Amino acid sequence: MGRIAENKTYLIRDSQFGDYTHFARWEVDPGVTEYLSFDEDRTYEDVVSEAIGYKGDPSVMDLAIEDKKTGEPIGRIIITRIDRHSDSLDITKLYIGDQDHRGKGAGTEVMKLLIEYCFTFMHMERVSLDYYTGNENARALYEKLGFKGEGIARNATKKDGRYYDLNLMAMLRTEFFAK
Repeated sequence: MGRIAENKTYLIRDSQFGDYTHFARWEVDPGVTEYLSFDEDRTYEDVVSEAIGYKGDPSVMDLAIEDKKTGEPIGRIIITRIDRHSDSLDITKLYIGDQDHRGKGAGTEVMKLLIEYCFTFMHMERVSLDYYTGNENARALYEKLGFKGEGIARNATKKDGRYYDLNLMAMLRTEFFAK
């Protein structure tokens, strides 16, 4: 089990096969998926198949967020477009799936841990992410953490047959270390 980053409450680690049952349940929960590109008919098989594809791809990290007190997963992170030449990556998905941890600051704590890991240990120059138009909570959090808006990618993602715009944001290494 690869430990990525941790604080006193949460551990970010490589996903394990046992995590996919949780991911499959959360990735059809409207409380999790409202602003994520998971189709409502997503199955356990879809989650496992996707994860198997990630395992051999050096440009992707499939991570679990674990509650250190219980040892149970509470969410998931998917990082894509890891480019070691350009020192950049994209935080493609990050969600808190466990209902008991939602709305209590877990996402903010985990995001801070993840950003620090990306800049300090992975030595990234640029970390990007996006959010659905209308997801004001995500926008406010990302701005508070230091991400800067870069524009809108029109019809950039598809969910249940419908296209959605994504608001693009990024943080540079100098911006992270200036905070």
